[in-house]
Amino acid sequence: MLRVTADKSSDLLQAIALNDDLKKLDPSAISVSKTPNGPFEPLPLFAGKSLTSLGFSNGEQLHLQVAASQTAQPIATTTSGKTFVEIPKFAQGPGAINELAVDKELDKEDGMIPRQKSRLCSHGDKGMCDHCSPLPPWNKEYREENSIKHASFHAHVKYLDHSTNKGQGSSYMAPLTESDFAIDKNCTNGHEPWPRGICSKCQPAPITLQQQEFRMVDHVEFSSFDIINSFIDSWRQTGTQRIGYMYGTYQKYNKVPLGIKAVVEAIYEPNQHDENDGLTMEVPWKDEESIDKIAKMCGLEKLGVIFTDLTDARKGDGSVLCKRHKDSYFLTSLEVIMAAKFQKQYPNATHHSDSGKFSSKFITCVISGNKEGEIDISPYQVSEGAEALVAADMITGSTKPSFAYINETNDDRYVPDIFYTKFNEYKLQVKTNAKPAIPVDYLLVTLSHGFPQDPNPVFASNSFPIENRQALGVSQDLQTVKSHLKIDSPDQNDVIKQLSNFHLLCYLFSTGILSPEEEKLAAKVATGHKLEDAYLLTEQPGWQTLLTIMRSS
Repeated sequence: MLRVTADKSSDLLQAIALNDDLKKLDPSAISVSKTPNGPFEPLPLFAGKSLTSLGFSNGEQLHLQVAASQTAQPIATTTSGKTFVEIPKFAQGPGAINELAVDKELDKEDGMIPRQKSRLCSHGDKGMCDHCSPLPPWNKEYREENSIKHASFHAHVKYLDHSTNKGQGSSYMAPLTESDFAIDKNCTNGHEPWPRGICSKCQPAPITLQQQEFRMVDHVEFSSFDIINSFIDSWRQTGTQRIGYMYGTYQKYNKVPLGIKAVVEAIYEPNQHDENDGLTMEVPWKDEESIDKIAKMCGLEKLGVIFTDLTDARKGDGSVLCKRHKDSYFLTSLEVIMAAKFQKQYPNATHHSDSGKFSSKFITCVISGNKEGEIDISPYQVSEGAEALVAADMITGSTKPSFAYINETNDDRYVPDIFYTKFNEYKLQVKTNAKPAIPVDYLLVTLSHGFPQDPNPVFASNSFPIENRQALGVSQDLQTVKSHLKIDSPDQNDVIKQLSNFHLLCYLFSTGILSPEEEKLAAKVATGHKLEDAYLLTEQPGWQTLLTIMRSS
């Protein structure tokens, strides 16, 4: 908390710039708000505005956000008794927090759950009492009544914010802190770094793991059944497993207070070696950056991975074995570690954390058999604590898939005591030492999934061959593009519909025939489905070249 002294006619930017603790910061890194939760406005926007014109009075409390990793640049200099304030053009620096649009939208909502007047109410229609007043979005009884297993991320944040900052108008504390279980090898407490020295400051404290009560994403929605059906076709034809990356968008999910759903629009299948009981794939995979770029042109982003674990039950009715259940495992220890590494690779940006990020929205889906022998989808994430365990190299996969082995302390890592809490046979919560292995169920967070009642997928076509399926005798070439696009059709609507396919766009753009601007236009046609854009595309020289090549082939 800092005190700034200024008179009423002072410029707000100038007043802050002259503070000894702030004047070394770049003003474009500072945002200001009268309330802890914002909205925050860039400080340079207040240049030339006096404290009086802004309605500030004596003792006014301002809340500042400073973008991380900003280079120190003086914003005030004094010459001959006069102060000059340099006001660079505001721009987001490298440390600015680039939150998703859905997070910004939900952050502005209070999420209160409305309730109807009940028979216990003794007031009129315009009154309100404890029996009908709105409930906070984190209310546990509401979740239990509506079979909501986990609170949403934003409900959890608001609960922590309510507990942490309630009644503390003088300062604001970010309610989230990333877990860090690694030993500090740069300790400055007067001893040699680990493994030659250790102290209470750099030594990790004992870890107690609990099942996470919130989830970063609440629901996974596949925009059409064809997306999943096409993905599973590989297993149906070869009997080998398959993995793919899900691309889509994050949107509000109204069935959970302040909920978020991941809407999957496409599954891209990178080059891989499939086997009956697993698969091998390079990470990062070839062309990953270019595919991500194409997805961005289409307004999509990488949501997670999806893979199959299917075995025919050999009953002749299409049923599959149920291998994943409460008495075996849901995700193996190796899959949990894989999911944690992916989540650390794709962190969730949020201003509610002191580091600017917290956990991840990256999802891991497995397609396997359920108890009825039907093919089913199970979406998961691992807890934020699991991410920290993997980042600190504290767990390893074991021969028993439902348990993760706890590593021993060595020269590179220090492993403290690890505990987990569980309910015993008397329904009492007890703390159990996790060594030598921990049940991975304590690291899992389950999500719901489904399909929309009225499908309206971004991509209208699903018939173009999927990439990297040479084992199925499927290939992508210009002859396939020619037959798929129906290039001689007089109806431009045919072009729009057939071009609206993510796998087709990925192949077309890989040929280099279209210019970057033509690629953006093609992506716009594929996702916007507008006739005027289609006509404009067909007039482009790159498209004309493509048609010429296909007609001559």
